[in-house]
Amino acid sequence: MDKKAVIVLSGGLDSTTCMGIAKEEGYELYPITFYYHQRHNREIGQARKIAAHYGVADRHKIVDVNFLGEIGGSALTDQTWEVRTGGVKEDIPDTYVPARNLIFLSLATAYAEVISAKHIYTGVSAVDYSGYPDCRPEFIRSLEETVNLATKMGVSSEEKIYIETPLLYLSKAETIRRGLELNVPYELTTSCYQGGELACGECDSCLLRLKGFKENNQPDPIAYKKIPPELRC
Repeated sequence: MDKKAVIVLSGGLDSTTCMGIAKEEGYELYPITFYYHQRHNREIGQARKIAAHYGVADRHKIVDVNFLGEIGGSALTDQTWEVRTGGVKEDIPDTYVPARNLIFLSLATAYAEVISAKHIYTGVSAVDYSGYPDCRPEFIRSLEETVNLATKMGVSSEEKIYIETPLLYLSKAETIRRGLELNVPYELTTSCYQGGELACGECDSCLLRLKGFKENNQPDPIAYKKIPPELRC
């Protein structure tokens, strides 16, 4: 069995860092990106650029998960909701998309089984994140057990499917530091929940990203409408 890895590639900073890590670890990269009619669908185009940067555009799968857009329930999938600003809080924010990582990782598992890839990389973090329940280590552990019970690969082989989370216990600053070491193309990434060509600099995702670059004494290579003075580098 070849050394292959499926990468859940959103086009954002974390998933692109995972691409760099998987490449360094010697895996053949098979990125999969999900279009769920998200407000910030600009990330689809950025994911294409990132796949091309790593020379795997021909393997890049883009999957339409329209159901998530139809049911709404999130500021990222319902345009009538406002994306909150004002700083990261402790509660589960309105940008949480119901069951998103559960669905994405299930579909990534199907892709992994088809191409006989034993490893699925996802950029979840339980440290600097917006409070999403599907970024917690207990969720990842539980899902990994489930996919190995639910797949032919998991039950009929001595091998198992592994959900790799190299960023799980890293802060955003630590993630960025790792990516800089690997020359990850952060200039191609997008993180803003508003989805504009210029990042807003106010949503949770922008603030976490800017804070991470600030702590590395590095300017963020993407363009912003505005950057809070305390996060300028």
